Amino acid sequence: MKIWSSFLLCCLLVLLTASAQAVTLSGRASTVFEWYDTGQEETATPAYQYLLFNAKDLWADGYNFRLYGRLADDLSDEDDVDSRLYYAYLEKKGLIEGLDFKLGRQFLSTTAGASLMDGLYLDYHNLGPLGVRVFGGGDVSYYDSYNAKDLIDGIELYGNFLDGLRVKFSYLQRWDDTELANELFGFSADYDYADLLNLYSEVQYNYLNDAISYVNLGANYHRVQQYSVRLEYLYSLPVFTSTSIYSVFAVDEYQEVLAELTYHFDQPGLRAFGRYTREIYQDYADANVFEFGLEKIRTERFSGYVSGTYRDDEEGQDLTGIKVYGAYLFNEKLRLGAGAHVDVLERRLDDEDDETTSSRVWADATLYLTKKIDVQAKVERTESDLWDEYYRGRIRLNVRF
Repeated sequence: MKIWSSFLLCCLLVLLTASAQAVTLSGRASTVFEWYDTGQEETATPAYQYLLFNAKDLWADGYNFRLYGRLADDLSDEDDVDSRLYYAYLEKKGLIEGLDFKLGRQFLSTTAGASLMDGLYLDYHNLGPLGVRVFGGGDVSYYDSYNAKDLIDGIELYGNFLDGLRVKFSYLQRWDDTELANELFGFSADYDYADLLNLYSEVQYNYLNDAISYVNLGANYHRVQQYSVRLEYLYSLPVFTSTSIYSVFAVDEYQEVLAELTYHFDQPGLRAFGRYTREIYQDYADANVFEFGLEKIRTERFSGYVSGTYRDDEEGQDLTGIKVYGAYLFNEKLRLGAGAHVDVLERRLDDEDDETTSSRVWADATLYLTKKIDVQAKVERTESDLWDEYYRGRIRLNVRF
């Protein structure tokens, strides 16, 4: 309730200001109704009211206010659905020369970590090729109680060097009820050589555990417009807060090596891709994953994709999957689509074969009433050997302003 008291207060203040100033208001209001079966075999019917709201040039040129949130309730009282304030902040670029700021609830992302924060974010970029960002405030969590003593703060140094080299160093710490929960360092670099080869890297270091927790190294060759080749390495080690019970348990690292080829056809929006991934586990058998697909982005009337996946598990649990979706814009008022995802898990135990199949099939439609108003609908059927049949549907009314 506190979230939406703040939400309504923010909207009221902006609207009162808008009546006295020449501001530009824009956004989208979405009314959503869903129904689905719960794990207790009851039918839940949640309703949501989303609001995306932007106010430009508020009070003075360059002051902007941005908000996105939702009100939620289950009309059948069968499932817990929450109202949420995703972000609501005031921003100003050029507060003074070279200084931008954001104040309020906002999403922040650095290589050292990411969070939803209630606080202040400053970006100073008047240091030649260098810049510095500092932030601090309340660390927001949707799934735990929000304590005023749950804090987050950090700093990021960044710069552009040579001809296209972008480098960032970051530091982040979290406090859980006055106890230091996380202390993380991050480094990232991105370099595009001669419009030929893009090299990138990200590294995260967990200081409290004295361990590297994340590494991502990659190269993308894109010299020829028709195709690109990407090679990537990933290393991941879970990070828990020092106050979590899970922090005392040993965790397994995960590694991944990926190679991908993408080919763009002469027809606009049409591409094909092939991808190989080697999944490397610490205590389990490694796996080889092969994926091939074709995708069409809508440039005229048709859009869709089809892809197949095969996962070869050395311990005898292979996975075969297929994804297919197609949509067609019949006229300026109506678009219809349908799709299916099917997975087949094959087990080889005691020289006997066993299969577990899961599938998701759906149909969707969009009706464009006007240029700013449309209605979206989707009906979905999910089936598996474990849960049998499962149905859900959604109707959404979008109004842009």
